Amino acid sequence: MKTIFRIALGLLVLTGSSSAADKPNVILMVADDLGYQDLSCYGATKLATPRIDSLARDGARFTDAHSYSGICMPSRYAILSGRYGYRLTRPMDYACNFDPGQVLMPQLFREAGYRTAAIGKWHNGFGNQREVDWNAPLKPGPLEFGFDSFFGTPRTHSEPPLVFVRDHAILGFDPNDPISVDKSPGTGAHGKQIGGKKAMEQRPDEKIDMISADEAVKFITSKNTTQPFFLYLAWQAPHNPINPSGEFRGKSQAGIYGDYIQQLDHCVGVVLDALEKKDLARETIIVFTSDNGGRYLREALRKGHRCNGGLLGQKTDLWEGGHRVAMLARWPGRIPAGTVRQEYFHQVDLMATLADLAGAAMPAGASPDGASEKSAFLDPVKAPVKRTEGMHHGTRGLALRHRQWIYIPAQGSGGKTVPEPAKPWSIPYREMPNKTGDVDESGKIKPGAPKEQLYDLAKDLAQTTNLAATQADLLPDLRQRYAAFTAGVKLQKSGGGE
Repeated sequence: MKTIFRIALGLLVLTGSSSAADKPNVILMVADDLGYQDLSCYGATKLATPRIDSLARDGARFTDAHSYSGICMPSRYAILSGRYGYRLTRPMDYACNFDPGQVLMPQLFREAGYRTAAIGKWHNGFGNQREVDWNAPLKPGPLEFGFDSFFGTPRTHSEPPLVFVRDHAILGFDPNDPISVDKSPGTGAHGKQIGGKKAMEQRPDEKIDMISADEAVKFITSKNTTQPFFLYLAWQAPHNPINPSGEFRGKSQAGIYGDYIQQLDHCVGVVLDALEKKDLARETIIVFTSDNGGRYLREALRKGHRCNGGLLGQKTDLWEGGHRVAMLARWPGRIPAGTVRQEYFHQVDLMATLADLAGAAMPAGASPDGASEKSAFLDPVKAPVKRTEGMHHGTRGLALRHRQWIYIPAQGSGGKTVPEPAKPWSIPYREMPNKTGDVDESGKIKPGAPKEQLYDLAKDLAQTTNLAATQADLLPDLRQRYAAFTAGVKLQKSGGGE
């Protein structure tokens, strides 16, 4: 596979590809659990995100963009590989989720002459064993799949080990204080870290994104060269624990949740300022998005902030609130400023799209579920619709988007919202601002509700009315399309961490 890839790239060079100096830099920023209406440019009024909003002002804002999944790990897998996470035949856990020879987004850029880096949250595993030996070199990992360097957290900042990793090793690792994760009953959903005191001290929780922003600046400014760069910058905010640094607390009108997002906005601004200072802004493509929808928190909601706006559901769900996300794209002079793309966009297409925009070669077999949406970026208003359907994942199943229709082959949210389980991580369904007709106020499926769900998003974006009974003539075709996507696939129960 690697040999074929290099031959293909060699042929591209021989046939007159542009030089490295002519290629744009690319920065892909992925926030963690940022809701559809968590930014001012998407309607938030209780918090302010002027630096992120500037990307919408100077570029394109997507209003029907979607992550693959309602949770973190499967979405990040799809972004980096151009492949739906449900196709992975083993559970997503601590081991590296990518297979030997699998071509990821950074490899396309590195082979095209780019220097590459991953900074921030990795959350796609290390090594070949389900239980990682945190005291040994952490590989395979980012460096084995196209990144020249990596600095960040192994998983979400709430999941042990609570450390930074640089390349293959834990930062501040002390061999006299080895690290392990105790997953015995009573240690929490993700276990408890044992050892690694010095390493933990080097990762202050409230400053993770600020440190990542500084690392990004170092990467952007580290070399005086015409070599272009690709930076995958994965922020931690606003994933729980909601823990903004002291200087940002009390600055928003949405509680510490809003404060945390405003800290994220500051961190994005640090990176934007570095580009301006190096005179690189005009030759850099920036995409900003989230790995899934937001999760409702009681304090923010009571203060009038709806993280997912008028959408039904939240993180983990197959309802729109679980996977419809904010997405902004800026490339001065190429992406028209202040434009809006209203058509469907799926993050599984990011790999092929960014490679196409940058002129990076796509070998056969790369991004098997994704395709380039270059025209949607360069002409957001007039570019014709290219993708008309795609698959989406919740912690309890899959859904099919087909044109304006979303088909869910089961009852409930497809995630952790309905049927309502005990969930300390968010508010219960009965307190959520948006409701659907199939579920009563207590969060239980109503007797007689259809066994499947069908919503017309063009007419009912809030998903108030299930049309599975009244539009039953549409179901056979949608079932067949869903079956074609999942044929021969043994679906995992949850498909990855949160």
